[in-house]
Amino acid sequence: MLFSLRTDLMIARDAGSRFLPWLVAVMVFMAALGLSASLGLKALIDGWRAEAAGTLTVQVMPVIGADEAARTATEVRLGEILKALEATPGVVRAEVLSESELARLVAPWLGNDPLVRDLPLPRLIDVRLDDGTELDVEALTGRLRALTPDVTVDAHQLWLSRLTGLAQGLRLLALAVMALVVTATAATVVHATHASLSVHREQIAVLHQVGAHDGYIAGQYAGRWLRLGLFGGVVGLALAAPALIVLGWLAGRLEGALIPELHLGVADLWPVLALPLASGVLAMLTARLTVLRVLTRLP
Repeated sequence: MLFSLRTDLMIARDAGSRFLPWLVAVMVFMAALGLSASLGLKALIDGWRAEAAGTLTVQVMPVIGADEAARTATEVRLGEILKALEATPGVVRAEVLSESELARLVAPWLGNDPLVRDLPLPRLIDVRLDDGTELDVEALTGRLRALTPDVTVDAHQLWLSRLTGLAQGLRLLALAVMALVVTATAATVVHATHASLSVHREQIAVLHQVGAHDGYIAGQYAGRWLRLGLFGGVVGLALAAPALIVLGWLAGRLEGALIPELHLGVADLWPVLALPLASGVLAMLTARLTVLRVLTRLP
């Protein structure tokens, strides 16, 4: 019944029937962008949490000086900090980042100029903790500063909470856009259905007289609106695909320690790929409920 092309009502010629697919296409285009943004932000938040969970960064200022004595003193200082970290319960591994790794980390901000290597950059120690370990960061900082005062321990919790809070806010905004799109699509279908019912009021009355039930008439609209919603959804997703590909390419070019590498495959994007079907079902159900409600009020 729903996919039958034959109808007793000439609703295919209605103005709403002609414009509805393109309105749905615009809505699906916006929904695809909003939903993709929400999925991308979720992956970004998960990446931040996965990378920062169970990690510490210890920052040790080098001994000032460009001679070999200063470099040796810095290495001795790093060795003392490493021994203290390895003796700390819950620490699985402590590793000093090489100067080349430091240069790579600061490259997005300072560039790759060879002069950067001559700057007194702080040496970083990457610390991995055992799963479930709750380390007292303040106590650890106190023990390390007893060895050298120029030590900072970063547990990543402050910046991580701020970044995830911002990303969560943006994700909620994207979901709010999705809700508005769904509401606007349903309102468009309701308006088009009301307009069509007004045009075919006399035909509907004749169908009632020959014994047609309200469910039969509602099925005529539901089937037609389902096909229009599916068509508009496919067009909207096709229009959104190039934009999503370009945005994904631009996101892939971002570099920096705060931006984890994102990989969104088909399995992650199935909600976006299902938007045409969702738009068709939404149009079908909205049209059917609207017709049934209107017909119950007719004399």
